[in-house]
Amino acid sequence: MTRDRLQVVCLSLLIGLAFVLAWQGFAGTKPAGKGIPGPVAVGATAWQMLANPFYSNGPNDKGIGLQLAASLGRLALGYLAASAVAVMLGVTLGLSPLLYRAVNPYIQVLKPVSPLAWMPLFLYTIKDSGQSAILVIFMSSLWPTLANTAFGVASIKRDYLNVASILQLSWLRRLVTVILPAAAPAIVAGLRISVGSAWVAIVAAEMLIGGTGIGYFVWNEWNNLALTSVIFAILAIGLIGVLLDAGLARLSRRLAYTE
Repeated sequence: MTRDRLQVVCLSLLIGLAFVLAWQGFAGTKPAGKGIPGPVAVGATAWQMLANPFYSNGPNDKGIGLQLAASLGRLALGYLAASAVAVMLGVTLGLSPLLYRAVNPYIQVLKPVSPLAWMPLFLYTIKDSGQSAILVIFMSSLWPTLANTAFGVASIKRDYLNVASILQLSWLRRLVTVILPAAAPAIVAGLRISVGSAWVAIVAAEMLIGGTGIGYFVWNEWNNLALTSVIFAILAIGLIGVLLDAGLARLSRRLAYTE
């Protein structure tokens, strides 16, 4: 570990320790049950929940592991489907500036719409809350990857495409050997943004649909006034988000190149 990195780690730990101490001090000034619980109480709840994270005592009483697994399952389905569609559309738009200019107004109209705004339509047409949540993930994941893919493909040097034409490569081989590798850094950047948006959206969507999932767990624990469980779930949500982003960030660094 370099000296600069060691200094960053030490400073970060000091900031975290100061925050925890300030949090505990603030919690100690409030009567029991009258304020936000402190880190000691949250830690005790976390220990209990992590000791048996996969229990199931009915639809409204499941362990934190099952709640996170349900959310991650919905995330995977919606995110992977959206990524496949976004990459295919992005490649098509990136290769055709005329088509991109024609479609772009519609993208700009739909992109700012909150994914949760689609939930009533999905529930009305599909009449399945789980599938509706997956479609919310799909909508939240689609636009960043689509925009970045189109930009990455449009930015490919025309010399690469000209060489592929001279070599008379098939369209599929041109896609696999030239277009996708050249646009990969931009595509992964879009995927990285999308996974964060999808993780935020699934938590909010699960608060609306109920059932199993970390979003519903937070809402249910709030209704039970179990604030220590709520805070622990918030920390778990943040940690999962960091791990998802870190995985794609590592992939992005591996794909980055300099000429």
